[in-house]
Amino acid sequence: MKIGATLRYSPLDHVARWFGRFLPKGLYARALIIIIAPVILLQSVVAYVFMERHYQLVTRRLSSAVTADIAALIDIYESYPQDKDASTLSRIASERLQLDVDILHNTDLPPPGPKPFFDILDETLTDELRRQIDRPYWVDTVGRSSYVEVRIKLDQSNVMRILARRSQAYASNSHIFLVWMGGSSFVLLGIAILFLRNQIRPILRLAEAAEALGKGREIEFRPRGAREVRQAGHAFLEMKRRIERNIEQRTTMLNGVSHDLRTILTRFKLSLVFLGETPEVEDLKRDVDEMSRMLEGYLAFARGEGGDAGEQAVATDLRQLLEEVQSDAERQGHVTELDIVGDPMITVRPDAFRRLLFNLVSNAARHGDRIEITANHETRWLVLHVDDDGPGIPPTLREEVFKPFVRLDEARNQDEGGSGLGLAIARDVARSHGGDIVLGESPLGGLRATVRLPA
Repeated sequence: MKIGATLRYSPLDHVARWFGRFLPKGLYARALIIIIAPVILLQSVVAYVFMERHYQLVTRRLSSAVTADIAALIDIYESYPQDKDASTLSRIASERLQLDVDILHNTDLPPPGPKPFFDILDETLTDELRRQIDRPYWVDTVGRSSYVEVRIKLDQSNVMRILARRSQAYASNSHIFLVWMGGSSFVLLGIAILFLRNQIRPILRLAEAAEALGKGREIEFRPRGAREVRQAGHAFLEMKRRIERNIEQRTTMLNGVSHDLRTILTRFKLSLVFLGETPEVEDLKRDVDEMSRMLEGYLAFARGEGGDAGEQAVATDLRQLLEEVQSDAERQGHVTELDIVGDPMITVRPDAFRRLLFNLVSNAARHGDRIEITANHETRWLVLHVDDDGPGIPPTLREEVFKPFVRLDEARNQDEGGSGLGLAIARDVARSHGGDIVLGESPLGGLRATVRLPA
């Protein structure tokens, strides 16, 4: 097969993908389906086999026996005309066959009645009467709940009426089996669901702990459940400890490097103070200041997550943070508008999120005169826009500016004294909170930076 060729799916794959769109997405719901679906299928098959084989077969045998008894009574009636009032026939039918038999004189068969909704008995009994007794007949399986009435036309003026108990003609105790089968299924499913919930809960807790770790939040987690789930939980905790040790070691190392480099730069500044005011000394001071700014940017980026890797996420007032950033931009002479919709309280690492906002607004202030900040927290997501009226960035280069040390001289004015790390640090902070930053066209004509965070 050629590389890059389009994958071809069979019709079965298409059916499976279409059916999968209607299935629940949660693990607990899918596990319930795995348990319930085979039980329902098994019960349906058992019920069908029972109704098709046992129920209908027993009903047919009982109906055939009752019809045979009726045929025998008709033969007795015709063979012994001396029993004119049919008293002997009624006695034999009552004592031997448990049937109530009467001879109705000068009458005819009633008109056909309505068919019952569940007409297995009616259909089976009429088939047997048609097969064994070649006479006009009338059957009522609805009028009396516990009896079946059959009328047979004997001659032009006489009709034999037979009352039989319903249990003689069809298997009336079958519902006991169905109720027992359904009741036992509900009990078994209840026990299975109870045990399944206890097994699924540790997996859900592990997923919540992993999601919280990805957002920089701390929740209490202790491995529970089956052996495999506990093993995964212990592996997660070990991974979390390794990450924390890595961050701690890196932070310690960077603090040491930062202290040593700042000490040298401080010495440079003190030495330059004693050299007097000359053009060469002024140039050296600007170089030292630029080196200080670049050093701060490099260290912040190297620390990761905006230099606040050890900070815990807490409930934070978004309005207060944005108003601080707005004041900073207005002090620099930029017209800044702020609009917040929804709940102003969000759960973030305050210092890291403040650095994210500062970097985005500083970037907008550096390249534009007007800034608009809008935040929407009406759902479980925070969506924040920072717009400016600057020259903007071409769509093909909007992902490039998130790379460290990248500065676009042609698209935006070069950041004098900058290191090209502002947007890289901002995206790092956003992703450490479980969100992201994307760039687009601004309604003001410049660049729009959109932050989307789960809050």
